[in-house]
Amino acid sequence: MLRAMDSAVAGLRAHQNKLDVIGHNLANVNTAGYKSQSYLFKEAMYQTSTNSTAGSGSANGSGGVNAAQYGYGTMMGSIWVDMGASTPTQMGGLTATIDGEGFFMTMATAAINGGIANDTTEIKSSDFQYTRVGQFKIDSDGFLVDSNSNNFVYGFRTTNNAITGDPANNGAIDFSADLQPIRVCMEDGKIDLDAPSQGAGSIALAKSVKIDSEGKITVGIQVTNNGVTEIKEAVIGQVAIATFQNQEGLTKAGGSYYTASNGDNSGIVLADKPGTAGSSGLITGYVEASNVDMAKEFSELITTQRGFQANTKMITVSDQILEELVNMKR
Repeated sequence: MLRAMDSAVAGLRAHQNKLDVIGHNLANVNTAGYKSQSYLFKEAMYQTSTNSTAGSGSANGSGGVNAAQYGYGTMMGSIWVDMGASTPTQMGGLTATIDGEGFFMTMATAAINGGIANDTTEIKSSDFQYTRVGQFKIDSDGFLVDSNSNNFVYGFRTTNNAITGDPANNGAIDFSADLQPIRVCMEDGKIDLDAPSQGAGSIALAKSVKIDSEGKITVGIQVTNNGVTEIKEAVIGQVAIATFQNQEGLTKAGGSYYTASNGDNSGIVLADKPGTAGSSGLITGYVEASNVDMAKEFSELITTQRGFQANTKMITVSDQILEELVNMKR
């Protein structure tokens, strides 16, 4: 077969793959938290007809010879993910977008006892799914879950009485060192004021839930003392933000999720509280939009279509040449 036809076939495959990437980007132009992908080509293998040789330095010597090589088309070089932040879209309710780098940490199961150590190896060994979509809700058991797959949202639970302005703790809030699923209420919509993260007793009814720019989950609780009922606020946990040494090294898992594992190229991962040193804060009431640039995608679509068309033309020409060769024998 002609080398030109081999190159054209390789070109068709590569351009088809790029069209697939562009189509996927355009399909997700309105998908919250979606990060667009870019397809890059690279040259395929070469066949060397003449090697490169140096010239001889003698009086009667010969000059140097450059290499002569035949190429075999193109192939996929890489598919690069643009992790740049996109425009926040106002949603209201229990939502938040990350103002900078980082991901919310979610998991399909709840590690209620013990939690998960805040260590790179431990985190990557766990089945965390990372997402930029901060659209949350409360499930029937009182856990904070995301709206995509009802995964449990992980963070740092409070370990003391966290009622706002309570003189018993001077308003101080202590958080767990390990990563745990955030639980807003224990049972029947109630929380334990003395240990809101442990689930020991149920003495206050949770009336409202909100999240602030530092990721703190605050519950409005109905408390009755000496026949007087009032609403007080208690901080029951703080969502975690995971940041990676190389966030482009994460693997897309569908559903706006990313995964990481020990041995991949994402590097060191750190889980921290939003707004602290080295960690991004949150914009509450907003969800991050897709970062697909439609103008860029359509221009890429046009050039890719023309590239595909040119390669089909090359196959047509190669076929005509082969036909001429066959007719010569006749």
